[in-house]
Amino acid sequence: MTTSPIQLAGVPDTVLLQFTASQRDALLALRRDLHQHPELAFAEERTCAALERALAAANPVSITRVAGTGLVARIRGRDSRAPVVAVRGDIDALPIQEATGLPYASVNPGVMHACGHDVHASWAIGAAYLLANSPAAGDVLVVLQPAEETGEGAAAVLASGALDEAAAIFGAHVDRRFPVGQVVAQAGSLAAAADTFTVELHGRGAHGARPHESADPVLGAGLLIAALQGIVSRRVNPSAPAVLTVATMHAGTASNVIPERATIGGTLRATDPVTRALLADELRRVAQGIALAHDLTAEVTIELGPPPIVNPEQQALWARHAAASVLSADAVVPLGITNMGGEDFAYYMERIPGAFLRIGAREPGGEPTPAHTPRFFAADGCLFVGAAVLAETARVASAALSHGR
Repeated sequence: MTTSPIQLAGVPDTVLLQFTASQRDALLALRRDLHQHPELAFAEERTCAALERALAAANPVSITRVAGTGLVARIRGRDSRAPVVAVRGDIDALPIQEATGLPYASVNPGVMHACGHDVHASWAIGAAYLLANSPAAGDVLVVLQPAEETGEGAAAVLASGALDEAAAIFGAHVDRRFPVGQVVAQAGSLAAAADTFTVELHGRGAHGARPHESADPVLGAGLLIAALQGIVSRRVNPSAPAVLTVATMHAGTASNVIPERATIGGTLRATDPVTRALLADELRRVAQGIALAHDLTAEVTIELGPPPIVNPEQQALWARHAAASVLSADAVVPLGITNMGGEDFAYYMERIPGAFLRIGAREPGGEPTPAHTPRFFAADGCLFVGAAVLAETARVASAALSHGR
C-alpha cells in the first residue's frame, strides 16, 4: 500500500514526518485490515493476533495477553526507575451491518467497526512505534483492550493486574464532528455514566375481545413509557445533564391475545453521582406506581455501566500541552457540547489518574456522521494524529511524574 494525499488530508507534515514511510503504510494497512475483519467483544481473536504481530515491530520489552483477547505491551523508557504511564486503544466492533461502501468494508455479516475502534487500535500501535523511536522518561504500557462496547473490557484488564504499576493513563476517541487535525483535551466532563434498565410488567392475560378480564401489561407498558419522560423534565435539576431513553419494548405473540407480561428496556445517562442515583430511584418509583395503578406487578432491574469520565485538571493539562506541541495551540479545541455517550475508560480513571481525549476524524468536505450507525467511518489521517498526540502525552506525563509534578 502507498499512502496518498487523500488518505492523509488534514495531517500536518510535522506529524507525518514522525513516522517512516514504511510505518505509515503498515499502519494504514493494519487499520484497513481491522476494519474489514471486525470482531465483537471478547471474540477478537483474529484482531488480537494482527495487533500482536504489529506490536512486535516496536521491539517491546514484553507483550502480555490479558482479559482473554487483549494485549499489554511494555515500551522501554529512558529510566527503568521512572514512573510507568499507560496509553489505551480499544479493539472490539459492533453488531451493525456496514453500509459505508468502502473498499475495505466489513466482510463479516452484521458486524462493523461503527465506533472507530479499528482506528483506536491502530493509533495505539502507532504510539508504540513513536515511543520506541523517541522514548518517554519511564516505561509506557500500550493497552489493546477488548470489549469496550459491552462495558466489560476495562474492568477485565484492571482485574488482570497488568496496570497495577501505572501512575497515569490516557486514551482517546475518534470524533467526526471535528476535522482531522483538531483535538479536544480539556478538564471536566467528557462522557456520561451509562447504565441500563429493564422493567418487566406482569398482569393477567385474556382474550383480546374481552379486555375487562385482563390486567393488561401492554397498556401498563405504554403508560409507563410516557410517564418515564417526566423524570428528566420534572425531577432532575435543569442544570444537570441527564438522559432516560426507552429503547426496547416486547410483549405478546398474537393480535387477539392480551399477554401476561410486557417488558421495556433502555438506558440512563448522567454526568454526576447525585443525578445518576436520582434517575434510578425515580425509575423504580414510577414503575411501581404505574404497576399498582393498573393491577400489575413490576420487576425493575438496573445494571450499572461505566461511570462518568471527568478529566482532572492536571492530567488534562498534560494532554493539552502535548496536543499543542504536536499540532498547534489553535488545533486544541473545546468539546462544545455535553457528551452523554458512555465509555468504559472511566473504570481506569477510578483507579489511575488520567485523561480522555477526542480526536478529529472528519475528512475535508465530509459530513459529521454519528458513530454507531451503518455509514460511520473515521478518516485515515486521524490515526496518525491520534498516535502522535497519545505518544507525546505519555512523554509529557512521564516527564512530569518523574519530576514530582
